[in-house]
Amino acid sequence: MSSNPDAPEGTHEVGDRAGGLSGEDRRSGTDASGAPDLEVGDRIVQYLERLGVEYVFGVPGGAIEPLYNALARSARRGGPRPVLARHESGAAFMADGYARETGRIGVCCATTGPGATNLITGVATSYENEIPLLVITAQTTLSTLGRRALQESSDTAVDTLGMFRFCTRYNSFVSHPSQLDHKLVAALLAAHRRPRGPSHLTVPLDVLRGPAARADSVPDLERLIAVPQGADPAALSRLERELLEANHLVIVIGGGSGHAIGSILEVARLLDAAIVATPHGKGLVSAYHPKFRGVFGFAGHRSASEALSDPTVDRVLAVGAILGEFASGAWDERALLNSRLIHIDDTAEHFARSPMARLHVHADLPTVFDRLVERLHRRRYPGSVYLRARRQGTLDRADMDGDGHHRLPMPDPDAFSMRFRLDGENHDQGDASPLKPQRLMIELARRFPFSTRFLADSGNSFAWAIHYLHPFDRRVSGGRGREGGLFRACLEFAPMGWAIGAAVGTALARRDVPVVCITGDGSLLMNGQELTVAVAESLPVVFVVLNDAALGMVRHGQRLAGSEPIAHCLPPVDFAAAARAMGADGFVVGCAADLEALDFEAMCIRPGPTVLDCRIDPDEVPPMGMRMKVLGTDS
Repeated sequence: MSSNPDAPEGTHEVGDRAGGLSGEDRRSGTDASGAPDLEVGDRIVQYLERLGVEYVFGVPGGAIEPLYNALARSARRGGPRPVLARHESGAAFMADGYARETGRIGVCCATTGPGATNLITGVATSYENEIPLLVITAQTTLSTLGRRALQESSDTAVDTLGMFRFCTRYNSFVSHPSQLDHKLVAALLAAHRRPRGPSHLTVPLDVLRGPAARADSVPDLERLIAVPQGADPAALSRLERELLEANHLVIVIGGGSGHAIGSILEVARLLDAAIVATPHGKGLVSAYHPKFRGVFGFAGHRSASEALSDPTVDRVLAVGAILGEFASGAWDERALLNSRLIHIDDTAEHFARSPMARLHVHADLPTVFDRLVERLHRRRYPGSVYLRARRQGTLDRADMDGDGHHRLPMPDPDAFSMRFRLDGENHDQGDASPLKPQRLMIELARRFPFSTRFLADSGNSFAWAIHYLHPFDRRVSGGRGREGGLFRACLEFAPMGWAIGAAVGTALARRDVPVVCITGDGSLLMNGQELTVAVAESLPVVFVVLNDAALGMVRHGQRLAGSEPIAHCLPPVDFAAAARAMGADGFVVGCAADLEALDFEAMCIRPGPTVLDCRIDPDEVPPMGMRMKVLGTDS
C-alpha cells in the first residue's frame, strides 16, 4: 500500500470512515496480522468522527503535533479538521459555542506547559456552565518526565493534570496506547453525564505518535452517551396533582429547558400559567409570548419579580434551572426559593440549591412534559382534536413555522416596551450622541433577522442585553438552538471575552444563520485576537462593541458603592479601524442615526466579520443592582 504523496514526510493518512481504512489512506506500516499501523492521534480522530464532530479548536505545538498530523490526514478526506485559535482560552470558548449550538461535544486541544495552562479559563467556564467538552493536552515524552524538559507539565513539574482536576468531570493521564480506548470512552461518558462538563485527557508526545492498540471500529458512542428516557410514574402523578391544585402558577424557564420547550409552553397554556425566564433561559421563549413576564434574576425585569412575588401565586414551577446567584435573584427567598417551589431537572445535583422546594422531580424533561401535555388534554378536553392530531401526526401547520412551532401574531413593540423595558431609564433620545446602550439593544433586535444568534459577553454587555435585547420571535413554542435558543450568555464563571470565541464556534456550527457578538471594549482588548479567526474562516459574525473607554461594570460598580474610582479607564480606541486592519469590515456608530445608514442584510451574508464600534453613553448605569446587593454595596 502506498501512502498519499501529498502527505507531509513522516505522516500517514487514515481511512474515510470511523470503522475502517481505505487503501490509499492506510499507513505504510502494518503489524504482524496485516492490520493498518494506526497512530494514537488517528484513533482519537476516529472517535470524533463517529460523534459527528467537525472541528478541533486549538493552537499547535511540538508535543501535540501528532494529533495535528492526524487532523491533517482527516481534513484531506473531509473528516474533522483543526481550527487555529489565536490563544488557547479562545479555543475553549469556540468549542463551548460549537457545543451549545450543535448539541455535540466541543473539542479543544493544546500543547504541553503554557498551552495547557492557557486553556484552563475556558475549560473552567464550560465546567461551571455544564457544557460538554473533550479537552486534549500533550505532555513531553515519557522518558523526559522529571528531567526539566522544555515546557514539562507532568506531576514532577508544573502539574497541569492536577490543575484540570478542579474544573473537569474526568481527568486522566494516558501513559500507554492500550489505555486510550478505555479512557477516551470514559471521558466522553463523563462529559455527557449529568451534570455535564469538560473531560480532560493528557497524552505524552511519544504515546500520541505511537501505534494505536486498536484499529477496528469505534463503539456505538451515540447509544452510550444517550440520556435515559423516562420518569417515575409516582413523581409524575404527584406533579400533575400539584399543578392542578394550583390557583395561580408561574413557570420559570431555565437554560436546561431547550429540548422540552414546546411541551413546557403548551403546559403553560393549558394551565394559564405566567412565564418568566432565568437569564440563561431568556433565549428559549419568545419575549412577545402573551404570558411572558420577563427575565428574573440578574439584570431582570420588575414584571418578572412582581409575577413571582404575587401573593396569589401558590405554585412556582422551575424547569431546567441551576438556581445559582444570577438565576435565583441572588437567592431570593421571597420570590423563588420557598415552599411554593416545584423543581424539575434532569440533573440531580441542581436540587442541592433548592432543598426548600415542596417537590423535586428528577427526570428527562421532554418525557415529563410530553406526558403532562397528554394528561392535561385528556383531563380537560376529552376527545381533544389536538390530541388526536398529535397522535396521528396531522396537526394543522397553517399557523406554524418550518420547525413546527406555533406562531404569535405580530406584536406591538411599543406595548412590549411598556411591559418590560421602561425601568426608569430614558433610552429614547432620538438621534442624539452618544448612543444610549438601551436604544442600541432595542435596535439590534429590530434590525437583525429572526433566526439570529445573539451572544452577550460578561460585564455591561450581558447586563444591557438581558434587560433590553428582545429579538422578535413569533413562536409560541420556544426558541431554536440546543443550549440556549436565540440568546446566550455565560453567567456562572463569566469570563471576559467568552462571547468573542463562542460566536466563532457558533458561526462555524451554523453558517446559515446570522451570529451577533455583543462585547465590550475591555473584552475586545483582552480577547479580540479571535476576531481574526472569523476572518480566516470567512464567517459573517457581527461584533457589536460597547465602547465607553472603560471597564464599564467596574466603573459603575465603584461609583454605586462609593469606592475609589481607580483602574477602570481604557484609552480611546478606534475599533472600526483596527477591524479593517485585521481584514474585517468596521464602522463607527455614534448615534441612532448611524445605525440607519448600515446595511444589516449585507453584514449577515458578507464572507467575513463586521465590527460595529458603538460609542455608547458612559454615564448610563446598567441594570446591575442585584450584583451590588450580593457584594454588600447596594445603596
